[in-house]
Amino acid sequence: MLEKVFVNSHNCYMDKSALEINNKICLKIKIERTKRGWSQEQFGEYADLSKNSVGAIERAKSSPTTLTLAKIANAFGMSVSELTDISKVDL
Repeated sequence: MLEKVFVNSHNCYMDKSALEINNKICLKIKIERTKRGWSQEQFGEYADLSKNSVGAIERAKSSPTTLTLAKIANAFGMSVSELTDISKVDL
């Protein structure tokens, strides 16, 4: 049986491995943004996201949808599969 963990105040639960994947993707987004020297506001403009959305994603308080992942990948000039390759991301 998968271990479920509490995720947010909306009584949302996610299994532990899915939560770890989400956290790693969110961390990779932050790493890629800072690697480029972009502020959250600049990145939001490039990805057509609000600064608040960027911050929530980077803190893993919000899970990006596939559409949002596509916008983010496009802003970084990479594919969604490259963006979601978390094999080298450590928490």
